[in-house]
Amino acid sequence: MMNRLGNRLGSLAVGASQLTLARPVTRWNPHRYPSWRPSRGIHTHLRTIHTGRSVLGEVPFLLPDVGEGIQTVQIMEWLVKEGDTVTMGDDVCNVQSDKSAVTISVPYDGVVSKLMYEVDDTAVKDKPLMIIDVDGEEGSAVTTPVEETPPISTPPTVSSPLLTTPAVRKIAAEQSIDLSQVKGTGKDGRILKEDVMNFTQVVSGGKLLATPAVRGMAREEGVDLRTVRGTGEGGRILKEDLLDYIAATPPLYISKTTLSPQPPIHALPEDEVVPIRGIKAVMVRTMTASGQIPQFGYCDEVDMGQLVQLRSSLKDRLLEKGVKFSYMPLILKALSLALLEYPMLNAHVDQECTTITYKADHNIGIAMDTPDGLIVPNVKRVQTKSVFEIAVELNRLQELGMLGKLPPADIVGGTFSLSNIGAVGGTYAKPMILPPEVAIGAFGKVQVLPRFDQSDDLVRAHVMQVSWSADHRVIDGATIARFSNLWKSLLENPASMILDLK
Repeated sequence: MMNRLGNRLGSLAVGASQLTLARPVTRWNPHRYPSWRPSRGIHTHLRTIHTGRSVLGEVPFLLPDVGEGIQTVQIMEWLVKEGDTVTMGDDVCNVQSDKSAVTISVPYDGVVSKLMYEVDDTAVKDKPLMIIDVDGEEGSAVTTPVEETPPISTPPTVSSPLLTTPAVRKIAAEQSIDLSQVKGTGKDGRILKEDVMNFTQVVSGGKLLATPAVRGMAREEGVDLRTVRGTGEGGRILKEDLLDYIAATPPLYISKTTLSPQPPIHALPEDEVVPIRGIKAVMVRTMTASGQIPQFGYCDEVDMGQLVQLRSSLKDRLLEKGVKFSYMPLILKALSLALLEYPMLNAHVDQECTTITYKADHNIGIAMDTPDGLIVPNVKRVQTKSVFEIAVELNRLQELGMLGKLPPADIVGGTFSLSNIGAVGGTYAKPMILPPEVAIGAFGKVQVLPRFDQSDDLVRAHVMQVSWSADHRVIDGATIARFSNLWKSLLENPASMILDLK
């Protein structure tokens, strides 16, 4: 019978020579076979199946799909360098697509062998972004024990090699850690990177666990990561932990006298040619298309007196909840209520202007001036949100926009757009439509100006100027005027919105 079993295993070994087994089982693994131990003086049989080379080793990490059919991105920042050790889920670089900034993460453990691009280079989807040396062994073997004698409690004659990856061994070597003292939490007792980092925390009195991207963000924001509580595995500080900490921490007041003097501004020694890429390239294409649309302009002013009082009574209460409250949530809600009456303004037209699609959702975009350029993320489904929910969403979009971390989902799908030129001190503007949308609005800062009331008395009034642009191929002037009048009446009498607020 044993001969027949040996023949079958021999045949299996031949047939399995093409198989790839990423995790070889050693002759004795106390975690996987706790009841079986080879003992001195007792004859045992071990059957071994040899395989060819593992698929692991140096493998190319291809630029993944960042969404929306984007084929190329610009490398903005490398978060790792050649020779660095990475773990599955680590952020390795920040890239800029035509629509937004995206952080790329690796899907496996290993050591970075080669970076295929320099900063500012253009990377192509499904082409190698970097080469990663993933743990792999030549001629790995699987050893299956066949127990012929009842086990006895005597020390094993074959020592068990530690189950881990070369990347983890490198980390341990760099930190002078004896892996035999580290408890593995992976399958079959495999020692993971997190196990080594947790062990280091205990030995060194608490080492910070955070990805390079989180550390870089902390440096930019001037945050000491030692003051941030990590909610990830083993106390790892996640990006969300840092953003929550920044939102909850009031900015420190810095006197102008304590600031170091700014270096003098000098003229450029020679002409400098800079390629137009990323978000600025999107602006070129969008505004070029917008210039082909015959646009009708309409301007008016809004008495913001009652809205100023309403915001003043609410902003402290919302600030206690960690939400900054501006006029924008109320402006967006009033806009959505007006769009319910004039759905033709919440629409898309095709490139040839042969069809118009009236959009069910009010995805209202807000133009933002960011370090990367002008971007227009949108608040999704404003018609279903309360004023508070709109305020929370605007806070989120503004924080991500200033960090250059807006995902494509927050930018695409807009149905109507607004531009707050008043945020930089302006009063009037001539906004340009963002195709395929059919209308856009721009409003200036709230000014205290002299006006006559209903009794012809001169009074102080809080006035905001608004400018609209509409696609004159599908929207006539009377429609945009009536829409503006309805929106204006809601802002001038915010109590009239109460019955319709959600």
